[in-house]
Amino acid sequence: MAYTDTYAPQEPARTDIEAWPGLTLLEFGAPWCGICQGAQPMIAAALAPHPGIRHLKVEDGRGKPLGRSFSVKLWPTLVLMRDGAVLGRWVRPHNGNELVAALARAEA
Repeated sequence: MAYTDTYAPQEPARTDIEAWPGLTLLEFGAPWCGICQGAQPMIAAALAPHPGIRHLKVEDGRGKPLGRSFSVKLWPTLVLMRDGAVLGRWVRPHNGNELVAALARAEA
């Protein structure tokens, strides 16, 4: 599955995400957010060697319960999960080194 460049048409419930098996990278942001747009090449490059990681882009904003359940305040916020448990979190990542390393450790 790996990198997706489109936001999910509807955000899933937190309980659904927690029930997903395997690795998932949640990306909270908005399509009009310049910082989110600027982070896309880094996120895509980090996910490229990991096609087995599910990537879900969630459009966040006021009144969106999923982002609030993860305490999202700034975009983009990335949350790496395995079998419903949070493994890592990055807020407005500036380079992909930490994300690349975390994805490699998670798949090892």
